[in-house]
Amino acid sequence: MAMITAALVKELREKTSAGMMDCKKALTATDGNIEDAADWLRKKGIAKASKKSGRIASEGLIGLGQGNGQDGTTSALVEVNSETDFVALNEEFQGMVREIAALSVGSNSDVEVLAAMNTSAGKTVAATITTLISKIGENMNLRRTSALSVDKGVVAGYLHNSVADSLGKIGVLIALESDADAEALIALGRKLAMHVAATSPLSLSVDDMDAAVVKKERDVLSEQARASGKPENIIEKMVDGRMQKFFKESVLLNQMFVMDPDRTIAKVIEDEAKSLGASIEMTAFVRMQLGEGIEKKVEDFAAEVAATLGDA
Repeated sequence: MAMITAALVKELREKTSAGMMDCKKALTATDGNIEDAADWLRKKGIAKASKKSGRIASEGLIGLGQGNGQDGTTSALVEVNSETDFVALNEEFQGMVREIAALSVGSNSDVEVLAAMNTSAGKTVAATITTLISKIGENMNLRRTSALSVDKGVVAGYLHNSVADSLGKIGVLIALESDADAEALIALGRKLAMHVAATSPLSLSVDDMDAAVVKKERDVLSEQARASGKPENIIEKMVDGRMQKFFKESVLLNQMFVMDPDRTIAKVIEDEAKSLGASIEMTAFVRMQLGEGIEKKVEDFAAEVAATLGDA
């Protein structure tokens, strides 16, 4: 029987994205033949798909879906996670995420609705993901979706760190209500979306900001100001001034445009409206970054290989 080395396990893992233990078992069952082992994993995958659901999936892709072409009045983002970034380069995974993103336009930002929608193959999104889990050998997860719509105007979409058509690592939607030319609005929306991707604002306007976030920031600034030993009336003015700075940095319409630091985002929109001869209102934005908020497992690859090979 062939010796199952760490190098063989690593090679099969990179080829199939299967787990280390599965790779070892496959190689043992096929006397170390890589191709036969890959086939063995595919044949055994369906029975094991459910066992992979507990693994942390924090990689994957953000998909962009747009209704009625580039000038659609509804667009959506979707996040589909996998365990490793190897899968993000898999064409079958990419094709699946692209189709899910297209469907997400009609899901009303409801991930459960999206999971129950049928793909072109006649299977639900949830079933399609389960099938690919079995085939590729990694846990996958339809994590979230978010859509924006306008009555008139456009919802412009942008993907940062794009890996393929309509797929990337950060997705942004910008909703612009206007009677202006759609092509001009898309161009403006794309620039604004690139700004949002870079700055990650907390809200569209001051009034939109979560009251709990505002209170927490004010409390922190108050404690800092009191450390100066100044009277309370002076402290209040200091905090008010620092809160204005916070809003300027964190509120989208108040931020200075990264492509033109002399103008705020509100001013950029105002100037474009004058240029196009029509009013423009940004009504909402969405920023979705792959894996944000997921606690990622730090893995020691060498230790994992050693532990796997040492397991009887």
